[in-house]
Formats: sequence, structure tokens, C-alpha cells
Amino acid sequence: MKKLLAVLLLATVTGMIARNPGHPPTSAKATHTAPEQFPFQNPDSPIDQRVDDLVSRLTLEEKVSQMLNNAPAVDRLGIPAYNWWNEALHGVARTSMKATVFPQAIGMAATFDKDAMLKMATITSDEARAIHQEYVRRGERGIYQGLTFWTPNINIFRDPRWGRGQETYGEDPYLTGQLGSALVKGFQGDDPKYLKITACAKHFAVHSGPEQLRHVFDAKISDYDLWDTYLPAFRDLIVDAKVAGVMCAYNAYAGQPCCGSDKLMTDILYKKWKYHGYVTSDCDGINDFWQNHKTDPDAATAAANAVLHGTDIECATGKLFTYNSLVDAVKKGLITEQQLNVSVKRLFKIRFQLGMFDPVERVNYARIPLSVVESKPHQAHALRMAHEAIVLLKNDQNTLPLRKTIKKIAVLGPNADNESVQLGNYNGFPTDIVTPLEGIKAKVGPGVEVTYIQGVDYTSDIVYEPFDINKNLSYNGQKGLQAEYFKGTNLEGQPMHTRMEAGLDRYLANVKMEIAPGLLSENVSARYTTTFTPDKSEEIAFEVTGDDGYRLFINGEKRIDNWDSKGVSTNRYTTKVEAGKKYELKLEYFQNVSRSILKLAGTHVVPVNNKDILAKVKDADAIVFVGGISPKLEGEEMKVKVEGFSGGDRTSIALPKVQTELMKVLHSTGKPVVFAMMTGSAIAVPWEATNLPAIVNIWYDGQAAGTALADVLFGDYNPAGRLPVTFYKSESQLPAFDNYSMEGRTYRYFKDTPLYPFGHGLSYTTFKYSNLKIPKSAVTGKPISVSVEVQNTGKRDGEEVVQLYVKHPDAKGRVAIHALEGFQRIPLKAGERKTVQFSLSPRQLSLLDAQAQRLEVPGRVQIFAGGGQPLGKAVAEGRVVKADVALTGSSFVVDKN
Repeated sequence: MKKLLAVLLLATVTGMIARNPGHPPTSAKATHTAPEQFPFQNPDSPIDQRVDDLVSRLTLEEKVSQMLNNAPAVDRLGIPAYNWWNEALHGVARTSMKATVFPQAIGMAATFDKDAMLKMATITSDEARAIHQEYVRRGERGIYQGLTFWTPNINIFRDPRWGRGQETYGEDPYLTGQLGSALVKGFQGDDPKYLKITACAKHFAVHSGPEQLRHVFDAKISDYDLWDTYLPAFRDLIVDAKVAGVMCAYNAYAGQPCCGSDKLMTDILYKKWKYHGYVTSDCDGINDFWQNHKTDPDAATAAANAVLHGTDIECATGKLFTYNSLVDAVKKGLITEQQLNVSVKRLFKIRFQLGMFDPVERVNYARIPLSVVESKPHQAHALRMAHEAIVLLKNDQNTLPLRKTIKKIAVLGPNADNESVQLGNYNGFPTDIVTPLEGIKAKVGPGVEVTYIQGVDYTSDIVYEPFDINKNLSYNGQKGLQAEYFKGTNLEGQPMHTRMEAGLDRYLANVKMEIAPGLLSENVSARYTTTFTPDKSEEIAFEVTGDDGYRLFINGEKRIDNWDSKGVSTNRYTTKVEAGKKYELKLEYFQNVSRSILKLAGTHVVPVNNKDILAKVKDADAIVFVGGISPKLEGEEMKVKVEGFSGGDRTSIALPKVQTELMKVLHSTGKPVVFAMMTGSAIAVPWEATNLPAIVNIWYDGQAAGTALADVLFGDYNPAGRLPVTFYKSESQLPAFDNYSMEGRTYRYFKDTPLYPFGHGLSYTTFKYSNLKIPKSAVTGKPISVSVEVQNTGKRDGEEVVQLYVKHPDAKGRVAIHALEGFQRIPLKAGERKTVQFSLSPRQLSLLDAQAQRLEVPGRVQIFAGGGQPLGKAVAEGRVVKADVALTGSSFVVDKN
């Protein structure tokens, strides 16, 4: 990791120092200074007037060019280039600079803490502005360098098999809408004129896997499910939070691509919700219109169709932009230039609202210093959210917290000392990462023996232990590899440059730098040739990580073929080698865009040895197994096919068997075994839930994961996280993955018994609820007030997540079992009692009728308040209290569809 960070720092320091794009030039290298003063450049004029003036000066071809995610400069008007694509799912992501990394989105959802989410978003937007301004100073305006961030992902995590569910806020529409709205507020700021950065609600709107089918899939659902589950969070962000951006989804809905949907785009987004922000396609999604969905005969028709439905930007990852055919579409009469103007104006309005055409001194946000990035308050909040995200699932006989006076602790598992896994996906790279092993060592100090054994890999009883492969590489008597660099991505012609390199471990995140003299790190290919001579006879694995395509030949045989890949991937080839024997290696590689990632590594292949493990842990006072899964197994369109995983999704929600088998071995010692799970989704752990005394879920908990876990294990932090998803016993409890009906899914419609329910989470103390106050009757169309008393009845200070659920016991037709409509995370000292207040709006008390129209109807409504759902013995034991309210009056129309 230190080497990676050094490369990142080098990229930061050696970036091109040029001009100040979007602001007055700061260097003689500036090339986009306008030859005259245009009205749109006057910062005192109303933004709409400035937008109208600017767009009126563009040619048709220039307008079309501005509708691509990598919009080029218009030199004659002094308009700098701008790339709309940036990411900040849980901290500024994919930047070449360092940034604070918070828990993965699903982990932040487990905090049930809107205030912490707002602060996280404010911190992230501070860092985003500061990093952007540094790029501005250098004259760089590439991908992942702008101010338009394509987050949050507010799709409903309807099925735990979806690999991208980790990017969401879970399965509940209300929780998702509340946390997403807090992020929008923290991103976009509160300046009356300028946006700080922009958020983007994605993927609009019926989208949640399967990943491998997303470019062809047609989601078919009822209007009830559309309005009850898939749209509420989008409405919260679009109508109430005023999110500036929306991304439409890849898949089709009701026979039309989402970006060209009459119902989603025209009727709901623009007509019903009166949306005034901008819309981007998902990347390569417009190509799907005519290449995969086959709803349009050609590129020109597809482009016109998407724009007429309000998709302003086409994002594309390669060179094929369907929107380039818009000029032809205008000439053919498929769309008019005036209709194009609507989208172009929306796009430039966002850029004006971000202050991109105004002097820096006019835009307070543009003066946020780079020193805020990874500042101590930011790192402290990353730790706070890592603490708050941890969910204590089980704690029999007060196994936790562990005593700090123990003499020996054994730490095992594939996630115990793995920096990359805890960063999740769509992530940045912090300067300091604390793994669970490091956190535990720091917590117990030098007086306690800490034994570390990885034991198993995620799905295999083979462990891959890294070694320095570079010391075994040579070419014609010289250490290292011969590198040949070619212009273009096909290794054609004579190499532009040939040289020796000591090793391959390159990470240039989105920085156009020379990787060879005269060759920038895009549209380039390379061939690396070397000889590997092992020190001993053993089984090893060659491992290649790259972005984009690569292939590895060993003694002339192709052993790894990832040539058609887009994005970052890692592949491994395992083989037996003989000491002193020479193995000829040839690695070929190409890079499309400026992010240049390439690493050649070696690992020893070590089979699990239960006898050896037992010998090392038998005298431990406690055993901590840090397992679960990894973002390398679940994610976005990944080339992964191992047991339980396929293409980024999961075919099974069970914990990989090899991990359970090792925990059975550890359990046989009679020592207390604590299972700490890292995951982005629900994992079925029936054996562990029955046999192990303590289980904690720490998600992909960000840069401070190890510190947070150690604090929980040893009682310096009392956990209070809650599950934002249902943990099922098995996928057999669920409908088919590609069935988008909500019947039998999520806590609102699942009628079986889960392993752990939505909202579940334990504490080292206990809480009791009483005195739930609501009016006995209320008139429809009016909000009602709710209050409840909560007392910490234990001996430890702690936090409680007070959850408010609404149930319609007498409703006819389809209705949720009960639904979350309020939550507050509160601290309570031992013995302390607090009164918690809620207000329920008519929308929160409403139902959908047969036409999916939202009504608040007269009748009985049940209100539950407690530390979880109103399940089992919770009401009888005082952990949940309930009361009824009688709604009177006539039916009140909350929303017409």
C-alpha cells in the first residue's frame, strides 16, 4: 500500500501545471481565453440569461459535442473542456490524490444516522472542491476531476444476490430516501447562488440486477410495486431534496429502455415531478437502445429518442458515442435543433451554478483549501461512521467485549489483514488504512501475544501468500523486464520506446502522464518480456491486475487472457515451478483512457493445514475470525466465476463453505470464537448463528475498519448499528433473482422467518420503551405527533436506534406487513431516560389504491416504536411498544398518478 501511495503522490506532484480552466488564466499556457467579452461571461447577469446567450453562440456540432460526458473545449468562446463523470460513493473516489474513505454505502446505511450522513457528505464535498481546484490549477480537466458526482445509488436492494447492492442504502424506501436526501444536502451546499458539487440520483428507476443481463433486461412490475417500492426514494431526492442530477438505468422497463421511457422519463420525471436538473445515461447505456434492446433501428434514431425523453448527456466508456449521430438526426428530421437546445441549456445551467464561468473570488466553495483533505476532523468522522456501522448480530453469555487482560488472541481469516477489501468499490485511496489485525494489535499493545494466520482464502482452502517476484525476473542478464511501448491499443508497428523496468506496479489514477517518452497513458499498448527463475520448487501463482486489457504467456502458452476487459480486474494462474528452471514470461497490455493500472505479482500457494492451525491457536484466550466476502467477488459486471459467485452477482448467499469448515475447526478448541464479517450484502450463516457465541458485521468499513472493530471487540465502543437489509437463511427463501415483483421480498413483504431481520442489532446494554403517545383519533390530511420514552436499563452507556413502524391491519388488497416511517439514533447514559419525538405526515400514513394512487383513508392505523421491528417477543418484553390511531374524515388524496 505504501508503494501505491507513493505512486499516487508522484502522480499528484508531477501533473501538468498549466491553466485555471473555467476561471481567468493563471499561466501563459492558457489557450481558451475568449477573444472578446460575451454577455454570458458577466457574473452579475441572471444565470438563465447567461445560458441563453452562450447556447445561442454554439453551432449545431458544438452543441452535440457538449452532450457527451467528455465535452471538449470551445476555444473561440473561451469554454473549457469538461468531463461530467466523477464518483464519490463514500468519499471522493478514483482520484489520483488521497482522500478520506468512509464505510461503503451499505455500511453507512447501517448507522441509521442522518446527521452523520450529512456530515460525511459535507466533508466529502469539501474534499471534492479542494481536489477539483487543484486539478484546475494544473489545467487538468479529465475524468474524475470535475464537480458533477454520480452518486448516490438509491436503487432498492431487493435481493441479496445483486453484487452492486453494497452501493445502496439497503432494502427500505424510507431509509434510502432519508439518507440519500442527507447526502444531497451535504453535497450541494446551502449557498443561494452556487452549488458546492452536484449529487446524482441513480439508477432511475427499476434497476437491481442481474448484472450480466443489465444491457438487455426488461423489468416487468406492477404499478403498485413501482410506486410503493421503486420510486419513493427517487421522489424524496428529486422533489424534496432538489438533487441536481439523475442517471437513468441500463435496463428496459415495460418494453422501453429506462433512458427512453415514456412513463419514467416523460410522464413521471418531467411532467409529474417537474424536474429541472440534468440527466445522464449510464455509461454506454444509449448504445444499448440500438445494439442490445433493439428498440431503435440505428444510432441516429436512438440518439434522438433518448434526447426527446430528456437524457441530456450520453456517457460512454469507449470511442462509440451514439450522440455523435445527433447532427445526422437533425438533418434527417428526427429531432430539431431547438429540441437539442433544451438539453444543452440544462447542462450549461449546471456548470454556471457550479461557478465554472465566474472568478474564484465570487465562489466561496472554490476557495476551500487542499489542506482540508484527510484533515484530522475528517479522519475522526471516518472512524465515527465505522463505529456506528458495526452491527452486533449475536452475543451469547456476554462473550463480548473481550477482556484487555487476556494473554493471547488468535486472529484468522481472509479479511483479517487485507487493506483493499475494506475500501469497498467506487472508492478513493486514503493515506492510512487500519486493518482488523492492525487494529487489534494496537488495542492490546505489546503485552498481549497476537497470532495471525490467514487460514483460508474466500472460497478456497488455498492461501495465496505474496512474495517479491521482481527479484526472480531478468532479461538478457539484466534484472527486471524489457518493456516495449506502442502507439495505439493493438501492439502494431515498431515500438515507440523500449527500455528495462525493475517491476510492474503502476497506478496512475486518471492522470495523463508519460508512461514512456512521447506516450501518454491512454490509447497505448505495451509488451513486457522477462524470465522468471524460482528459488525453490513449489506451487505458485502469477497474478496480473490491470485496466484495461491484458494477457500473460508462459513459455509461449497463453495462461491469462483478459484482452477484452473494460475496467480494473485481477486474474491469477497457478502452476508448479522447479528451482532454477527458467520460465519465459510475456505480458501484453493495452490502455484506453488515462487511468493506467498494471501490476505483475507472485504468490506462494499454501494449502490449509488444520493440524498446524490448531497447534497455533490451542492456547489462545480468544479467537477472532475475520471473514465474509470481498468487492472482488461481488460488484459490477465482474469476470468472476467461482462457487457462489458469477459475473459480480452471487448465485448463493451462503458464506463460502471453506470459511465455515475452518470455523468448525476453531470451535472445536473450546475457545470463544468471534466471527467478524466483512460484506456488502446479507450473508446466510446458519451454522455460525447456531454454534458461535458472538457475530459482528462490519461491512466494508472504510479506512478505519480495524480501529473500529478493535474498539467494539474490547468494549471501548458500544455497538448500535442496525441491519438495513434482511439476512435470510438461504436463497431458497426468495423468489427468482430476475423476478422484480416485491412479493416475498424484504421485511415489508417477506412472511417467512429470517436469520436476522431488517433493523436488528444488539448492544452491550439494554433498553426499554414506554409511554408511547399518539392521539386516539386524527383527521386525514393532517400530520400527527408521536412521542415515546426510551430508557437505558443496563450498566453501560450506549446508543439506541429508535425505529418507528406503521401498520394498516384492516387494509384491503395488497399492503406491506409494516413499514419504517421514522428513526433516530440517540445516546443514552446508563440509567438515562429520554423522550423521542416524531411527526407522521399524511404521506407516511397513506396507502396505494387499486390504481396506485396514494390516499390517506379513514380507519385504524397501528404505530410501533422500538429498537427493531415489532416481531416475536419484542412487544411483550418492552423492546417495542404500540398504539392505535383512528383516522377519521374523508379519503385524502396525497398523490395522483
